[in-house]
This record gives sequence, structure tokens and C-alpha cells, in this order.
Amino acid sequence: MKEKIWTYVWLVGFVLLTACSVSYTFNGASIDYTKVKTITIKDFPNQAPMVYPPLAQQFTEGLKDIYVRQTRLSMVRDNGDLEIEGEITGYDLAALAVQEDALSSRTKLTITVKVRYTNRTNSEEDFEQSFSAYREFDSSRMLQDVQDELCTEIVEELADQIYNATVANW
Repeated sequence: MKEKIWTYVWLVGFVLLTACSVSYTFNGASIDYTKVKTITIKDFPNQAPMVYPPLAQQFTEGLKDIYVRQTRLSMVRDNGDLEIEGEITGYDLAALAVQEDALSSRTKLTITVKVRYTNRTNSEEDFEQSFSAYREFDSSRMLQDVQDELCTEIVEELADQIYNATVANW
């Protein structure tokens, strides 16, 4: 009798373990890989009034990089299941923390991008939206001295924002 009970318990346990599956992803992506297999990321031209020449390529490559690193999607040139395109619309400097002598002690660099996202497997997720990020730096420093570092940080933040808005569904 005891043997039958233990056999039954093991059988039920085995069925439960094999019948139920829980999937965890640690990159935040909620992609149904049975439907979505490819992504197209078009070049983002720099349409900002103030242009930093390397920014367009740096941004496009940074955006592609996050999808390659954090998803199993294949990058294709055209007609991906997901498509991201847009343009850089802002590269702006603003004075912050004005002191008694009317001079600024901090400057803020803001980059804005307009993104059009198309999901060919679920058009309800399509959107067009602007994203922006900024970094501050000491006004005693020249923009040329800090520009590369700031742009790298801002591009990384923008890529994260766009990734979260498209495939993380947060």
C-alpha cells in the first residue's frame, strides 16, 4: 500500500513539474519569439539645429547594440517584424545654476530623438514618440572637452528608454 502511495506521489509530482513551466527573463524583454524573429533599425539622421557630426552614427549603433545584446532578434536591413526609425531632433545646451554675477556655473546638454516604432505582428503596439535625456557639466569646461563622454552616456540612456518602450512593455 505504501509503495502505491509513493508511486502515486512521484507520478503526480513528475506530471506537475513537466506540465508547468515558468519563464524568467532578466533583460526585461517580453518578446514572443514564436512570432517575432527579426528587427530593423534604420539610420537616425541628425535633424537638430545644432549638429554634432558623430552623433547620428553613434546613436544608431548604440540603439542596435542594445537589441543585439539583450534579445535573440536577428537584425535585418528591411522589413523586420519590428522596425525602429526616426531622427535626432534636438542637441541643445542650456545654462543652469545662475550665480550672483549672472554667470552660469552648470550647463545642461540635452539630446532629443523622435522614434517611430512598428510591430508588424501586433499593430496595436505601434507608436511615434519623442525621447530625451540630458547630462550636466561644469560651465568652466568647454563643450568640446566633455562632448564625447556626455554623448556616450546620453545615447546609452536613450537606447534604454527606447528599448523599454518597445520590447520591455513597462
